[in-house]
Amino acid sequence: MAAAKPSLGRVFPGSSILFLCDMQEKFRHHIAYFPQIVSVAARMLRVAQLLEVPALLTEQYPEGLGPTVPELGAEGLRPLTKTCFSMVPALQQELDSRRQLRSVLLCGIETQACILNTALDLLDQGLQVHVVVDACSSRSQVDRLVALARMRQSGAFLSTSEGLILQLVRDAAHPKFKEISKLIKEPAPDSGLLSLFQGQNSLLQ
Repeated sequence: MAAAKPSLGRVFPGSSILFLCDMQEKFRHHIAYFPQIVSVAARMLRVAQLLEVPALLTEQYPEGLGPTVPELGAEGLRPLTKTCFSMVPALQQELDSRRQLRSVLLCGIETQACILNTALDLLDQGLQVHVVVDACSSRSQVDRLVALARMRQSGAFLSTSEGLILQLVRDAAHPKFKEISKLIKEPAPDSGLLSLFQGQNSLLQ
């Protein structure tokens, strides 16, 4: 099969990986829409498991910021500890070992910090970055909006969780589609994106 055109941003299970960034206890009461963001990231993780897409998890300074929240459902993942405002240095060895890797699906917090810097580092390495917009947030919604625009300007793809899930599964005849359809039967919870984007279209052009 011919390789997908990079500009199209297609994603395939065999050449994708899911990054889960810093969804930790101390952020719970400070990040806007934190429960909704974690719920969507948990949905992405469950789909990744069903489609055998690898997933990697980081924690920012867990001694001070606490462990990953249990509702993410990431108990089977070994968190990699970091202090850098990018996931890439902590995960570089994993990236180097996956020669078939083309696309990174990016979830977590904060959008203007570790998500933005991770996206830029990955783009710099020639990888496609797909920011799951309903699974990323910040303390400040201005920071969230401008960081999304900044990543798009730099070449990242912005997508919703359901949009990426349906790209990955591709066909209702997929043997895992019945299980996946149950996960997306209810729309993803509202995380303020409509109000965030209203009147700010120029940032996302």
